[in-house]
Amino acid sequence: MHYYSTRNKNENVTFADAALKGLAPDGGLYVPEEIPNYPPAVLASLASMDFNQIAFETVKPYVKDEISDSALSDIIKSAFNFTAPLIPVLDRYTSELFHGPTAAFKDFGARFMARAFSYLRRGEDRPLKILVATSGDTGGAVADGFFDVPGIYVTVLYPAGRVSALQEKQIAGLGKNITALAVEGSFDDCQFLVKKALADENLKKRMSLSSANSINISRLIPQAVYYSAAAAKAYNGLFDPDGEATPRSAGRAAFSHSLNSRKPVTLCVPSGNFGNLTAGLYAMKMGAPIKQFIAATNINKTVPDYLDSGEYLARISQATISNAMDVGAPSNFERMSAHFSWEEMRRIILGAAVSDEETKETITSIYEQAGYYLDPHSAVGWKGLDKLRVENKITEDVSIILCTAHPAKFSEIVEPLLGAVPVPVSLKNAMERKADSKRIPADVSALIDTLNESL
Repeated sequence: MHYYSTRNKNENVTFADAALKGLAPDGGLYVPEEIPNYPPAVLASLASMDFNQIAFETVKPYVKDEISDSALSDIIKSAFNFTAPLIPVLDRYTSELFHGPTAAFKDFGARFMARAFSYLRRGEDRPLKILVATSGDTGGAVADGFFDVPGIYVTVLYPAGRVSALQEKQIAGLGKNITALAVEGSFDDCQFLVKKALADENLKKRMSLSSANSINISRLIPQAVYYSAAAAKAYNGLFDPDGEATPRSAGRAAFSHSLNSRKPVTLCVPSGNFGNLTAGLYAMKMGAPIKQFIAATNINKTVPDYLDSGEYLARISQATISNAMDVGAPSNFERMSAHFSWEEMRRIILGAAVSDEETKETITSIYEQAGYYLDPHSAVGWKGLDKLRVENKITEDVSIILCTAHPAKFSEIVEPLLGAVPVPVSLKNAMERKADSKRIPADVSALIDTLNESL
């Protein structure tokens, strides 16, 4: 499998090059030259396979000839020592993506990436510097995934004052090979600084650089796994028991009525930088039983507006209570456009935008009805589906909400509405850390100066 730049199909590289470079020299994002199909035998068995088996079959064609089957199996076993249970709640399923160490969906991509990097760089003497911009959860997941990995150093940029206290402790509370920079600006500013640094030729001569945002293909591909796993189960009418971190009050019923199986599967994706939804598109193209997606955003609705009009207008992001989705210029839209035309996107993706007030109302309503706690991002997904049902754009499909973070990560939003939120062990441990970061202006020279200081 080879990969090319979204801005130049002649920029053709291996998986290792695409992963370790992060960004193409022309500033484009790497995409696979083709999206492979699951073999028929794998498709027929998806619903009965365990998560790591699905992960192996999903990732294998993207890394063949570069990561051996035995090494890939070891990477997956180490990275995914947790799963993504499919949980029934009222008239839909939730795919709980927060059972990992930082209680957010980004654990899947970050942990796979860290282990893949370590394997691909075996025998290398020159240290690798990872740059990552975060609007909230990415930074914590990458910091945890790469923590104490020999020969790799991570610098996380996050918007000062725009992440929760817990998120900041996850980003800036580990130390050792993890450095945190609080940028005086928005997530879009952080993302811009990372891209500029990665493209700086003088900087690249002095150090080995890569990225760990969803602009890096090695973080995006493993996220396709939980789409295939969830869709196959839901299509076959299967689901999982509540897990240790499932945020449901004891004794509350799972269903308000039975859910149909063998129906088309619609996945609603709380969306910010659109890497997560892009991974879902890969799973669908591979053959997972997915009919369509909902791109549910907060008021930063660049992509829903594009789906309506056909005109892409990036804009300055606006702060909301679903802060990890505060993205006005989503990087992965470039990947989506490389694979799909506007007409194709409109057939398989429905857009929905949700306000902060609607988000709070949804958190309260679902708890009252089902005793189930939603974080602000998952609530955007829940409400987005509701809006499209009211508009008769979604009918009898089996629907899955991707729950991207545990509600305890956003206690300052959820607790005033519902009272105390159950806290999983992973977050209790993070809460005990002390955040230690350096504040810099939203200026690429400040970032480069900081990176040079680390040499």
